[in-house]
Amino acid sequence: MKRLKNYMNRPESILTGKKNLEHLYTLKDFPVYMGCTTQDQSEDIIADMVWGICPETGMIQLEKLIPLEILYQGQHNEGVGKIWAEHYESFVKFIELYSPKYVLEIGGAHGIIAKEYLSRMPEAQWTIVEPNPTLQDDRIRVIQDWFNEDFKYDGRVDAIVHSHVLEHSYNPKSFLEVIGSFLKVRDMQFFSFPNMVEQLTRKYTNCLNFEHTAFISEYFADSLIKATGFEIVDKSYFKDHSIFYATRKIGESQAFRVENKYEEYKKLFTDFVSYHENMVRDLNKKIKTAKDPVYLFGAHIFSQYLIGFGLKSDKIISVLDNSPTKQGKRLYGTNLLVESPKILKGEGPINVILKAGIYDEEIKKDILENINPEVIFW
Repeated sequence: MKRLKNYMNRPESILTGKKNLEHLYTLKDFPVYMGCTTQDQSEDIIADMVWGICPETGMIQLEKLIPLEILYQGQHNEGVGKIWAEHYESFVKFIELYSPKYVLEIGGAHGIIAKEYLSRMPEAQWTIVEPNPTLQDDRIRVIQDWFNEDFKYDGRVDAIVHSHVLEHSYNPKSFLEVIGSFLKVRDMQFFSFPNMVEQLTRKYTNCLNFEHTAFISEYFADSLIKATGFEIVDKSYFKDHSIFYATRKIGESQAFRVENKYEEYKKLFTDFVSYHENMVRDLNKKIKTAKDPVYLFGAHIFSQYLIGFGLKSDKIISVLDNSPTKQGKRLYGTNLLVESPKILKGEGPINVILKAGIYDEEIKKDILENINPEVIFW
């Protein structure tokens, strides 16, 4: 594997602009891409994941960023499974309450939200801007591009939609300001983003990573929205997974003020690290003494994080994943091939390491009821 040579440095707090970040933790030699690949492992790129915290606000953020063309070298966020399906349906119903007719969606490569909304509001016009689109639908205009200050759009807009995009922005305040530049006063912005406080409290590894570069808690999001010329019209919570916002452009920005969350958020992060260091030590002991085959579930950030924390993968047979587009490929940054959980059928007792956050129960239920009832989950 190759080490990344050129980072995008971010030494200043994304909330205050001051270069006073306190170093929290470094995960050495972490894969820069959380998807799967067919390329030779020698071509994979690794980099140090360096976390810092702003002492004046408690904002946790990466100090070194991955160039976007490397980080998003392919589409990997397919949103498969029951929970994601429920999320999209709930989010569309939330948007439908306000019936926007001319929608610009940022991201949305798979078009699930657009198609669901148009099935309910067929007279609406929907455009997606996305660097790695996978959608082909005559009802939906797709622009292959990055949404940033250089993006140009000549279509009519009365609402901008984005789902699980805000946490990917390298400068959330600037991102929201650019959104505002495409809207008139009283136009709407609808978005969903991870409930990061809940996720980090529950020790979910998909909370913070090279793509989710800052701990945008609900508290910080509220302040950023008001500081960029929007008002919060409505808010809804989807499980411990996501928070939905309906916001309206008012054109007048409020001064950015936040209570300092330094002690609270620093403890959340250090507890997260300690939890995984201890967990991986226990898992390595189980792997060493296991008599039955051992598999790892999740060809994604979940597995990469465990390996990053020191999980011994030499005795792991493969990575299991329900996504057909990942099966037969290799989990980036590892030598592990990806297979369907269906290969466990009829194989008797099997050990599966499953640490996929909110998705654990859904995955476990499917395997035990439909594939192999003798699987033991670690």
